[in-house]
Amino acid sequence: MQTPTPQKNILGLQLPTDPRWVDLASLSLEDILTDHAWCEQKAATSCISLIQRYSAKDKLVQELSPIVTEEWGHFRLVIAELSRRGLKLGRQRKDLYVNKLMEFQLKGGTEEETFLDRLLIFALIEARSCERFKRLSEGLDDEYMRQFYRRFMESEAGHYHLFIELAETYIADKEQVRRRWSAWLEYEAGVMESQEIRGDRIH
Repeated sequence: MQTPTPQKNILGLQLPTDPRWVDLASLSLEDILTDHAWCEQKAATSCISLIQRYSAKDKLVQELSPIVTEEWGHFRLVIAELSRRGLKLGRQRKDLYVNKLMEFQLKGGTEEETFLDRLLIFALIEARSCERFKRLSEGLDDEYMRQFYRRFMESEAGHYHLFIELAETYIADKEQVRRRWSAWLEYEAGVMESQEIRGDRIH
């Protein structure tokens, strides 16, 4: 179990990844790359789902369309890295972290509240992914893999900001966005604290 800390990073996350996670991930590279590949695939299809659901929102469609291409490109990059190392893409597993986050989504709220939560959960997943990629880019012994994950870290940071920006664009009450984002961050810290440290998962 991870030890809570009051320190927050630039992404707003309230609980940093336990440093032991990087050590475990380095021991199961095939597993972590497999999970990473599927995370990128799910990110691409999730953006497609948002576009389909909210096709009348022009800025959302215009901003997320290239993200779909980018995320799918990331999927291909990870697949290529698995192949380069003679490793296999394993089966997709349940993402317990994301499933737990989804439990916090408002049930029976207004259409606007539902929309806001959809954007904020994406922002949160991107923020945590960015933080995890940063850990890998700094903590792996393999210099090539450190650079490999730095590229992903920089990309995820931009995605995180985009989802927050979309929330602030479409929700008139900016204080509502800030309050809900703060609640999501607090909830996510509890999820991270309660999760087992596993080196075969990005989240």
